[in-house]
Amino acid sequence: MSDGKRILVTGANGNLGGAVVRALANSSMTAIAAGTQPEKMQMPQGMEVRKIDYTQPDTVAAALNGVDGIFLVAPPLDPEAPAKLIPVIDQAKAAEVRHIVFNSALGVDQNETAPLRVVEKHLMASGLEYTILRPNFFMENFSSGFVAPMISQGGIFLAAGDAGTSFISVADIAAVAATAFEKEQFGTEYNLTGPAALDHVQAAKIISEASGRQIQYHPLTEEAMLQGARDQGMPEGAVQYMGILYAVVRNGWMAAVTDDVEKAIGRPPTTFGEFARLHAAVWKS
Repeated sequence: MSDGKRILVTGANGNLGGAVVRALANSSMTAIAAGTQPEKMQMPQGMEVRKIDYTQPDTVAAALNGVDGIFLVAPPLDPEAPAKLIPVIDQAKAAEVRHIVFNSALGVDQNETAPLRVVEKHLMASGLEYTILRPNFFMENFSSGFVAPMISQGGIFLAAGDAGTSFISVADIAAVAATAFEKEQFGTEYNLTGPAALDHVQAAKIISEASGRQIQYHPLTEEAMLQGARDQGMPEGAVQYMGILYAVVRNGWMAAVTDDVEKAIGRPPTTFGEFARLHAAVWKS
């Protein structure tokens, strides 16, 4: 592929997908935003938008038409990710898409039966050029993701124990993705983290300092956290997936720090303090 590549960005209406769209918009490449409800996407004027629904193969085939690469993401907390994404990979190969950058998750390569690891292995064996990104928990979970409504109520309510997590900004993940397409970083696997591991007490303190509000971390039992998710209408499969993720956090396995962001894009990743100062306005109201 050369400059001017056309990149289909799945999940473009999400935190990460939106960041990838923005990163590609600042490059010589062309982003095509894709999601299940394209009519509700708020994309830059003139950007092409396509529908892609992993449960509707005809939408996948249409979305892949004429693209050079795909930024591929799974639906969040979806234990059925292999059944949805493996056919997309196969259709991409049939459509002669050259490069897939797949967003996986930190640590899944340590569990061969993890849903996202199953997708990784299929992609690696597909014959397509690939880059695999394994990011840690997103910093943006606190500003516009599932933790943000908790903070609006003055607290962070999770079963994370007192273990650290090397949170990473989606802007850094997106920069790695755009670079992988631009520089054709084929066959590369990146384990992406922020520059330091913070526990949720430390994260709450940094948010408090940036926002001028007093935010506290309230550690929950796993049972209380999962019941709260059910009460909010989360499907049971996603509830159980969430339970596994936070068990991993409590065990300290998400505290690892790598230098893969700097290896990929030539600069260190965003600190949590920098992120908090940038997004302070969302916590002040």
